[in-house]
Amino acid sequence: MIKKALEDILVSSGVVNTQQVEECQKEIESTGASLDRCLIEKQFATAEQLAKAYAEYASYEYIDAITEKEADLELLGKIPLQFLRDNVVIPIKKDGAITVVTSNPLNFQPLDELTMLLGGEVKYAVAPEATIIEAINKFYPLEGGKQMMEELEEEDKELDEVALEGIDEKDIMTMASEAPVIKLVNQILFQAVKRGASDIHIEPFEKELRVRFRIDGVMQTVMTVPKRIQGALVSRIKIMANLDIAEKRIPQDGRINIKLADKAVDIRVSILPVAYGERVVMRLLDKSRSFKPLEEMGLSEQDYKWVSEAIEEPNGIIFVTGPTGSGKTTTLYSVLSALNKPDTNIITVEDPVEYQLAGIGQVQVKDKVGMTFASALRSILRQDPDVVMIGEIRDQETAQIAIQAALTGHLVLSTLHTNDAPASITRLVDMGVEPFLIASSVELIIAQRLVRKLCEKCRKQYNPPEDLLRRLGITPEEAKGITFYEPGKCSECSESGYKGRIPIFEVMKVSEDIAKLIMERADTGQIKKQAIADGMTLLVQDGIRRIKEGLTTVEEVLSVATAGE
Repeated sequence: MIKKALEDILVSSGVVNTQQVEECQKEIESTGASLDRCLIEKQFATAEQLAKAYAEYASYEYIDAITEKEADLELLGKIPLQFLRDNVVIPIKKDGAITVVTSNPLNFQPLDELTMLLGGEVKYAVAPEATIIEAINKFYPLEGGKQMMEELEEEDKELDEVALEGIDEKDIMTMASEAPVIKLVNQILFQAVKRGASDIHIEPFEKELRVRFRIDGVMQTVMTVPKRIQGALVSRIKIMANLDIAEKRIPQDGRINIKLADKAVDIRVSILPVAYGERVVMRLLDKSRSFKPLEEMGLSEQDYKWVSEAIEEPNGIIFVTGPTGSGKTTTLYSVLSALNKPDTNIITVEDPVEYQLAGIGQVQVKDKVGMTFASALRSILRQDPDVVMIGEIRDQETAQIAIQAALTGHLVLSTLHTNDAPASITRLVDMGVEPFLIASSVELIIAQRLVRKLCEKCRKQYNPPEDLLRRLGITPEEAKGITFYEPGKCSECSESGYKGRIPIFEVMKVSEDIAKLIMERADTGQIKKQAIADGMTLLVQDGIRRIKEGLTTVEEVLSVATAGE
């Protein structure tokens, strides 16, 4: 009766038709899958449409998002994490009342159990499964905090022995019963992923150990740990990264692969001996991350047109340039995603391979065994590629091979470390590459920076000082037509005023006039002047475009680009 009623609701509301329901019912008989899972997999309906139908059927409120304000940590802490995950339910505080959110109100047992556990006075709501899982992973309070630090202080067991225990493929969020030093490392990793950190820094000082995260490009102190925990904590990380725990005099590099909130996370570990012990830096890479399509990267209309045309070319080189941490790899992967088609053979050589891309051959550089960028590139060219991506042009040999590849019918993508697009030409010449080879092979150069994005919930209008506007090249008359924003403070952005980062670009197309200047060994200034005449938008000008869109601030743009560039 209940199933029939639900099917009737889905059909009568126009979510699906009778034929689609019947097709799924036949499949359910043979596979045992649920009706809603079948409808979603066959793309007859979305999870959101089904959740709304469930809500209508049960006369419950439909929720499309769960905010940090609604996620009551004390309430969540009363329920085992595994129970919430297995049953796809979450208790929240909404409008002052306890509300149990479910993806399937027809699954009565977990709702009844939660009602009893929470005291009986609860309301119910329906949300898509993905919304609930995301909220559980984001807001569930990992056991630890103050209690964990107290346990560490009272730990009688030899800390170093505990730190050396092996690890397996368990999700670290479920390892709440482990020894305190293991829980501490898990807590640090969990909080870093939860808060969207790109790096974790563990820094030893004379009397304490400081833990900092890099979030949206800015370092933030998250905790200090007793000095006596230092040896065990570093040993634990070394064990996880398969490093030598006895070696404390030389730098070491390793990798950790963990599951966190059912998400695979790859962590690059760097350990460096310093004055008061060993300094640990961990770079977090989300293996499940998907890259934005090129049209969603934030390029201006003109820049997007130039980039789209360049990647359609059968041969030539496209460079992405900028300092470390400016998003070059992300841009390259977005370009690769656009080029990744069944009829295209793409091979990359990287150090390291940061993200796995299906359908693309990715080669890891290993200097110790002689697998350098140059040697790998020579071998790759014998693999009949259409597109080659080189992680970085580091020397003359790699640059020469890349240019020869571009001249012999390959599209080559790579990165350089220069301040702007025109300076890339000078860098290649300085490496010893002949100007005529550069002029005939380089198609496009993309310079970029990352600026913090304003939190849309708490940003507020203001009038920036004239001296700041002058530094950006904005006149008082121009400023009158722009609405400027500054960061506010709210729980959504952890009181920082910013949430995420966005790129600003400077795209230089190598026109015939620029090619002539390259052949004449013109300096960067002359090349830049010609590029501007050809229509190139400077980094600072693209930053002003983002300010006008209300996405970032004057200060953020000035921190990465100036009008004098």
